[in-house]
Amino acid sequence: SEVSRLAVWCRDNNLSLNVEKTKEIVVDFRRAHTQHAPLTINGASVERVSSTKFLGVHITEDLSWTNNTTALAKKSQQRLYFLRKLRRARAPAPIMYTFYRGTIESILTSCISVWFGACNASCQKTLQRI
Repeated sequence: SEVSRLAVWCRDNNLSLNVEKTKEIVVDFRRAHTQHAPLTINGASVERVSSTKFLGVHITEDLSWTNNTTALAKKSQQRLYFLRKLRRARAPAPIMYTFYRGTIESILTSCISVWFGACNASCQKTLQRI
């Protein structure tokens, strides 16, 4: 009923919902697995996924942050390559520090208030290594 109300509100306010870009994640921690009815918007079925990326954060149906941590670590490792290149070129320390803060630290801390508190020790260790 909430999705129907949202669809009506969007229509009344001249907004369109793109069902092809819409994903559904069911977060359910009950022991007994229950079948959830498929979600439909304006008669079109919404794709149900086990994980998705929303505003740069990987969200999974079990709310574990391993996928997110892995993606952040990979992206940061790619940027560390350029930091090593700067060191080999004997770039001054302030430039290397600025590069690190702008390209690597910003990746590691993006949306950190959302996911870091629920990270397990393994994920935290992976990020700490970087």
